[in-house]
Amino acid sequence: MNRGQRGKLAMATAAVAIGLLSVTGCGYINAQQTTEQYSASDGTREDLGPLQIRNFMIVSTGEDKPGRVIGAIYNSSSSDVKLTINGAEGSQTQVSVKANSYTLLNNSTDPAILSSTGAVPGSLSDVSISEDGTNQTAKVKVPVLDATLPEYKEYLPEGAEPTVSETATPAPTSSESH
Repeated sequence: MNRGQRGKLAMATAAVAIGLLSVTGCGYINAQQTTEQYSASDGTREDLGPLQIRNFMIVSTGEDKPGRVIGAIYNSSSSDVKLTINGAEGSQTQVSVKANSYTLLNNSTDPAILSSTGAVPGSLSDVSISEDGTNQTAKVKVPVLDATLPEYKEYLPEGAEPTVSETATPAPTSSESH
């Protein structure tokens, strides 16, 4: 092998090495998305002592209106636990969760209602949650939704009127040509 061929071989080897480093370097520098937990739906998530709260949200028609808390609460302990949810203006509701079981707030015959939502639909409400098993407390930001999406209309607190009419007709425009 002559000197020119060795130079070309060294340059080709360097190019391949740089290419391999750039391909494998992305995984080294950036965090893997599969290792990060996130809320995959409209609600938020929180772990509080033995309770795992998933898809947690409030359905309401307004900031000063009542709101229904929906989502799922899993209890991994061998004791019954009571979750207390404190919202705006002293509003409060409690949910009992049996030992080694779960409670679905959207299927509950005894809904979790806050007397005041504390945030307009489309924003986040500051809520304090606590459980009586290990006496842990957390502050969470919970999304507030209204009946704009039809699947949430059934969860509006009783007597609440939706803010958006599903049969609304567009207003006539003044730019009609004659």
